[in-house]
Amino acid sequence: MHWYEKLNQYFPVEEMKSKEHMESLLKEKSDIYHKDEGPLHVLMYVESDEFVFIDYLFVSKDARGQGLGHKLIEKLKAKNKPIILEVEPVDYEDTDTEKRLRFYKREGFEHATSIGYRRRSLATNEINAMEILYWAPNDESEEQVYEAMKKTYEMIHTYNDEKFYGSSYQPVEEVLTYDEEQEKAVDMLEDI
Repeated sequence: MHWYEKLNQYFPVEEMKSKEHMESLLKEKSDIYHKDEGPLHVLMYVESDEFVFIDYLFVSKDARGQGLGHKLIEKLKAKNKPIILEVEPVDYEDTDTEKRLRFYKREGFEHATSIGYRRRSLATNEINAMEILYWAPNDESEEQVYEAMKKTYEMIHTYNDEKFYGSSYQPVEEVLTYDEEQEKAVDMLEDI
């Protein structure tokens, strides 16, 4: 099965980029947009000088629980840069969302509680809320994660969006929000 089909069967339609969009990123942004593919996994990610963004991580049901996801994350952690990703909020009727969150928590990822992410899906026209998770090897702040997310949104998510979807995604300032007070409150609780 083609790598795109694996992703398309696993991820909700409102989260998926089109095949053309992803192939264009791999070709035209090959300096930062990468694919790591094997028989049982597909990992699509962005690597800049400052951070890594996981766009999609798929591990086949046949390989789950065997450490493949952990190995892929460890490979990214070895780059010693913050790793950022978007996940669906936990839906207790969809066990996959819960398992995904548990997996990332086990891998040392934290919620970026001060970052809000709400984007209108061009596929469904519905508002899609996502949570931002991050792993910070050098104690990078949520503000740094927010800045990296803004770059990712503008460089990757909205790349040639009108060409691929016939319309544009919202501007970054309508999609991503940063609540400095929330980060300060979390920092104070951690100090206690």
